[in-house]
Amino acid sequence: MSVASGTEVLLDREQTDVTLRDLARQILEREPETGDLLLIGIRRRGVELAERLAAHIERQSGARIPTGSLDITLYRDDFHQIGPKPVIGSTELPVEITGRRVVIVDDVLHTGRTIRAALNELADFGRPRRVELCVLVDRGGRELPIQPDYVGRSFEVRAGQEIAVSVRGLDGELLVRRVPVAGVR
Repeated sequence: MSVASGTEVLLDREQTDVTLRDLARQILEREPETGDLLLIGIRRRGVELAERLAAHIERQSGARIPTGSLDITLYRDDFHQIGPKPVIGSTELPVEITGRRVVIVDDVLHTGRTIRAALNELADFGRPRRVELCVLVDRGGRELPIQPDYVGRSFEVRAGQEIAVSVRGLDGELLVRRVPVAGVR
């Protein structure tokens, strides 16, 4: 694996997987009963992370956990800035969400705007008993009062940097890096 200049690997494949395993343990510790648990990943990378978390929960508890996905494109507060032809994916919920414990899964929490959009979309599908937030990485910099219930790792990010999460299904590897923002010095 070659790493671009200014890029720092924060979590390799094994460390990322251990972090996901720990997040699964935290989810089970908070409420061990999994009968109404549903993990919903935010497209794109949150979906694969939710599936990996579900697999870890299944290994730890023996319970099969359904997973779904949210595409928040139409719920973004910057939708008008995306461009003339935004790519809109599908939201897939395998079960009714009303009355369930829903854990929204995302790769990186930054401003909180993505999560606000996810909550708005989720409300269109029903009224869960409880909604929790699980993020692989919290990089700080909130613009909205949104805090995660479960955090894999927290990393500082300076001006001109961002956190990039790679997942096997989209990027061919499982990895967390701190990278320079394109065009910023």
